[in-house]
Amino acid sequence: MTDSSIKTSQAANDESLRDQLRALLKDGLETEVEPRAYTHEQVLDIVARLQQLEESNLEEKLKTAGFTLTPYRHEDDEQACETCMYYQLHRKFCELPELMLPAEPQWSCRLWRI
Repeated sequence: MTDSSIKTSQAANDESLRDQLRALLKDGLETEVEPRAYTHEQVLDIVARLQQLEESNLEEKLKTAGFTLTPYRHEDDEQACETCMYYQLHRKFCELPELMLPAEPQWSCRLWRI
């Protein structure tokens, strides 16, 4: 396999998985949007919960991380994946080790960081 065919295959897999995640959220999957993880202890708690999940348990990952299809608004701030330090913009992918999920730029989760 060439590098370009590997990247094409990865992009197709990411898009398929992104579609699955979008469908779960659109179908009303209730996620833990709050409390947001603003303190180190809150981050550690959520990360520990995510580490206990099977990698393939997408619903629980979405629930625990508090994913939403739209940016979270906090005061004058808008928290979207595209502005998070874990987000790979060109791949449209969250590289937080406990998540490792494709995500749209306007989505958000409670582990958002600048």
